[in-house]
Amino acid sequence: MALHVPKPPGFAHVKDGAKHFSGLEEAVFRNIRACKELSQTTRTAYGPNGMNKMVINHLEKLFVTNDAATILRELEVQHPAAKMIVMASHMQEQEVGDGTNFVLVFAGALLELAEELLRMGLSVSEVIDGYEKACKKTLEILPDCICSSAKNLRDINEAKALIRTAVMSKQYGNEDFLANLIAQACVSIYPESGSFNVDNVRVCKILGCGVTASTMLHGMVFKKEAEGDVTSVKDAKIAVFSCPFDCMVTETKGTVLINTAQELMNFSKGEEDMMEAQVKAIKEAGANVVVTGGKVADMALHYANKYKLMVVRLNSKWDLRRLCKTVGAVALPKMTAPTPDEMGHCDSVYLTEVGDTQVVVFKHEKEDGAISTVVIRGSTDNLMDDIERAVDDGVNTFKVLVRDKRLVPGAGATEIELAKQITSYGESCPGLEQYAIKKFAEAFEALPRALAENSGVKGNELISKLYSAHHEGNKNVGFDIEGDGPAVKDMLEASILDPYLVKHWGIRLATNAAITVLRVDQIIMAKPAGGPKPPQGNKDFDDDD
Repeated sequence: MALHVPKPPGFAHVKDGAKHFSGLEEAVFRNIRACKELSQTTRTAYGPNGMNKMVINHLEKLFVTNDAATILRELEVQHPAAKMIVMASHMQEQEVGDGTNFVLVFAGALLELAEELLRMGLSVSEVIDGYEKACKKTLEILPDCICSSAKNLRDINEAKALIRTAVMSKQYGNEDFLANLIAQACVSIYPESGSFNVDNVRVCKILGCGVTASTMLHGMVFKKEAEGDVTSVKDAKIAVFSCPFDCMVTETKGTVLINTAQELMNFSKGEEDMMEAQVKAIKEAGANVVVTGGKVADMALHYANKYKLMVVRLNSKWDLRRLCKTVGAVALPKMTAPTPDEMGHCDSVYLTEVGDTQVVVFKHEKEDGAISTVVIRGSTDNLMDDIERAVDDGVNTFKVLVRDKRLVPGAGATEIELAKQITSYGESCPGLEQYAIKKFAEAFEALPRALAENSGVKGNELISKLYSAHHEGNKNVGFDIEGDGPAVKDMLEASILDPYLVKHWGIRLATNAAITVLRVDQIIMAKPAGGPKPPQGNKDFDDDD
């Protein structure tokens, strides 16, 4: 009888150097561990008392923030399973613009509890079945948790109260001031048609002073100086050019033969006259402000000053397009006199100094401009970046409420209510899925627990208090961050409310991501491309000692 030859480990049909993991221990638990670690990283940044993370990205730029979306974007997560959770949170960012940390914490909790079930002996498919059933049931129950809905989003005070919760989790302490600015900015550009565009709220960051010196303007603010002598224009008619403000160079190359000094004088004079004619034509068309996307020639600037034209140079095409939209202008590709239709209009354009930074302001006096700008002041760049993220979240919350006005109570109230109802649903289910359904309910507790632990309160005490309040029928009761110890209060009265869509999408995306990770039973990694790495010797070998 032939001798049994053992097979070599790994796959026979994959190139040498490939890695291969399979089975519960190697693949599933390994993936769960990676996702758990990721979720624990961002978990401490959840809620108003969340800690900040100091992230230094591959370009050595420093970020100090507790915004999960930014942390993940800059971390460049390598592990394939953790990447799935990151994708889910990016999807949440694109869909509703807030609640990215909710997705991470919830998906991490689901996977952590799935690991317990798998170690108990349940099969992966039973856990997945239970999670899918529980998710479906949760999304059916969620509309019952709705406690109010936005009545009139054009009312600044109401909009402010709704935006405040989103801002609070990023900028605790300044939430009332910032929510007021964001509400004014959003309401002023909310069109009658009802389609709200997030990009229409601009942010301009200027170093110096404190957060409370921030302001909000109708129109746009650019950190640029005016090029010429004219620094302010009332009732501005604006000509926008995407080309340099210079005399036009012909497409064809030509050689000019000059014999005498007189001919040279005439040639230069001709060029000057042509430049003057162009600037004069622009002035005669009615324009008194020129915005250009390229360089400004000295000669052109001389004539612009002569004809009292204000010249502003914007290097970014993006800014140029945005400005055209604000003032209703058309960007002209060459230096020609604009027609009245191609010119933009705004009430005033002026150069001013904020702190020690020169800024050009295009201002609309009337409320319903196309674009509004929040001017952020702060003592450091990192602080202003963080406030900008808070503004982004506030504006996105407004956009979500334009789509769906329903609101659910925040601060863990919705999560505990869902956990309570899903647990009782699990009790009524026969079969082994009921264990997974109950664990799904338990995963919701991770959110109020994270809020409590970040505030220095014992999580277990708080959760038992919340459950007892919810069993008495007070379904809007959540964690009171400002109270002593594990205090609870009614979130509807405290007006701490989350948009319904943020929770709806968060639960859906987190569950889908967790299930996708659980479905993986083998990891096969091909050998990385590229040859051997060059030796990392002494880098400064050619420097003199």
